[in-house]
Amino acid sequence: MKTEREKMTDGEIYMTGDAHLMKDKSRARTLAARYNGTTEEEGDLRRSLLKELLGSCDDEIFIKPPFKCDYGYNIFVGKKFFANFDCVMLDAAPIYIGDNCLMGPKTCVYAVNHPMTAAERATGAAKGKAVHIGDNVWFGGNCVVLPGVTIGDNVVVGAGSVVVHDLPDNCLAVGNPARVVRYIDQEERNEFSYILDQD
Repeated sequence: MKTEREKMTDGEIYMTGDAHLMKDKSRARTLAARYNGTTEEEGDLRRSLLKELLGSCDDEIFIKPPFKCDYGYNIFVGKKFFANFDCVMLDAAPIYIGDNCLMGPKTCVYAVNHPMTAAERATGAAKGKAVHIGDNVWFGGNCVVLPGVTIGDNVVVGAGSVVVHDLPDNCLAVGNPARVVRYIDQEERNEFSYILDQD
């Protein structure tokens, strides 16, 4: 018979008040609180705490405190990850983040859903839905990613957007709900192009 943690991670209905899950949450919040109490000069300690908290991450990870999550162990981060202030990840189900991703301040990623009816919600039941974020994705400030969403590679999500549906590769998406407004040409030139010209 599956534990509530196994049900949760496998995307099945689980009970949020399970004693083992409550211990897991307490552990995550303790580690996050320790991380949030560190300073810029404590880079080694920060990396150590994130490696203990998260399911996996690269050495080149930088998250500006405060950072909050439910469990931590369901967050899998690729290379060169950056998150600005007030990032929140509710990781009942796995959250997979690719390489070279940037999250603006107050970016929130939710991988958990609650029942629609009040009576069912009152039981404490929930259901996780994994979130997949590709490589080279940039979120502007105050973005929200909802459960079960997949975001492709090389995507830009405009500030204040709420991502409720999958987004394809190489697009700019904005709004609530976020909609693709155009595709980003790999050869597109902009005000930062001089950086590439230095190579």
